[in-house]
Amino acid sequence: MNRLITSWGAYDLTRFPEDPRDPLRAWSAADAYLLRHLAGETGGTGAAGAAGATEEEAAKPVDLSGSVVVVGDRWGALTTALAEYAPTLITDSFLAAEATRANTARAGFAPDAVRISTTGDAPPSRVDVLLVRVPKSLALLEDQLHRLAPALHAGTVVVGTGMVTEIHTSTLDLFERIIGPTRTSLARQKARLIFSTPDPERATGAGPWPRSYVLDADSGAGAGLTAVNHAGVFCAERLDIGTRFFLRHLPTGADAAHIVDLGCGNGVLGTAAAVADPRATVTFIDESYPAVASAEATFRANALDPARAEFVAGDALSAVPAGSVDLVLNNPPFHSHQATSGATAWRMFAGARSALRPGGELWVVGNRHLGYHVKLRKLFGNSQVVASDPKFVVLRAVKRDR
Repeated sequence: MNRLITSWGAYDLTRFPEDPRDPLRAWSAADAYLLRHLAGETGGTGAAGAAGATEEEAAKPVDLSGSVVVVGDRWGALTTALAEYAPTLITDSFLAAEATRANTARAGFAPDAVRISTTGDAPPSRVDVLLVRVPKSLALLEDQLHRLAPALHAGTVVVGTGMVTEIHTSTLDLFERIIGPTRTSLARQKARLIFSTPDPERATGAGPWPRSYVLDADSGAGAGLTAVNHAGVFCAERLDIGTRFFLRHLPTGADAAHIVDLGCGNGVLGTAAAVADPRATVTFIDESYPAVASAEATFRANALDPARAEFVAGDALSAVPAGSVDLVLNNPPFHSHQATSGATAWRMFAGARSALRPGGELWVVGNRHLGYHVKLRKLFGNSQVVASDPKFVVLRAVKRDR
């Protein structure tokens, strides 16, 4: 747990799921910089180039009495600090939503103090203050700005924030093209603010997401399938090479009645497994709301019976009954936002062992250097290399009675 001190109070914040051993902070210098700006505590920030923010602009407290919308709050730091203004959080992440609920409750706010919605929900009809935590995915930023632009008006205050390494010319171009004239602050503690002035006359048109493509003949069990991708899903423009390698070695004919595509992304692994075994039911799980929406769209796009599938936004396999699964397919992420960590993979593997029936199997693809075989042997007592190439390895672990 770590404390964020703001003009509205001091808040003890944690990530989700909470882990006292987690060394990563639940807020960043970018969050703190934005909160100081909102409170009028950043006078003297100065300008970033000829189009930079003025000192007068940076020194004025922002009126938060209207409709406040926070987009992409990583772990709820912004939403918690501003909870007295009843903000709406729009998030692509189940984990971020749960962290926000926990952090606002810890700060003493009622469950309905803030409204939490997903990137797939209809945005508010009017936004007076729009605060954007710049995401890693430029596509996700583009999609959200397109969706929110109709709710902005000439008096809407639009402020983005991010670390210097997260804000690029392409980031500013999106704000400029979709919202209106855009400028930036100077960097403070390696963080920067973005200021946009809404132009109600600007016609931005419809956003370009979701997108789809057809998997080529080199995609193993996925060849010929249609993949649908919402903004922010990993490798939304093309099939990533790890998944492609996995599809070439996907277990088929395993007589698995219940399959889980864990960390499903756009759902091509689970969809390919469902095509290969028409008797199987598949549960698609991801902590990303756009990923779950993509998986459902992919499954339907390939003319499969929707009654054979379930789509879950959640933390690993926490929502799946123990001993109920025959096969888990997993291409685990090894980063959380900008931080590299093996904690997510470990939680996925441990959850898989609990969810699998005796004799059930976990199949994993990953970069060779990540050493997933060590984790699997520790958890399952076994790990077999199914296939490998210079970059990737497909591993199989079987749940055995101990």
